[in-house]
Amino acid sequence: MVNENSKNMEKVCEIISKHGHDPHKLIPILQEIQEEYSYLPQDVMLFVAKELGVSPSSVYGVATFYAHFTLEAKGKYVIKVCDGTACHVKKSEGILKELNSLLGLSNEKRTSDDRLFTLETVACLGACGLAPVVVINDKVYGTMTPEKTRELIESIRKEEAANA
Repeated sequence: MVNENSKNMEKVCEIISKHGHDPHKLIPILQEIQEEYSYLPQDVMLFVAKELGVSPSSVYGVATFYAHFTLEAKGKYVIKVCDGTACHVKKSEGILKELNSLLGLSNEKRTSDDRLFTLETVACLGACGLAPVVVINDKVYGTMTPEKTRELIESIRKEEAANA
């Protein structure tokens, strides 16, 4: 992974330079880096700390404080399952169980081995009238069931295989 990150370190340097090596711009710097990588790799955070003249713990502290930053690589398809009140009452738990089983995931393992899927549980997606709701890469799927969810994942896998 370090080699992969090293190839793109030029982009990180551009981002830092664009912000004038200003440690007060750490949040926008990390946001742009995450946009580039889809997460914040550890070696990149260490590099940012060195370049900005701040401690690695300061960078890590910011990266772990704000919920929109992630320290783990995510899959190509990020699946968000709503477990808010309306969705929970309409059995979103069954959808979560189906996805964990289908993708080989657990509470400790959130991304599939093929790095195709990442599963997240969210408190509310604001689509209570469509409960239970699943969002995959910003596309909303309402009135889901474990069976409909399985069919959706299978169709994504078929599409991926056809494009491979």
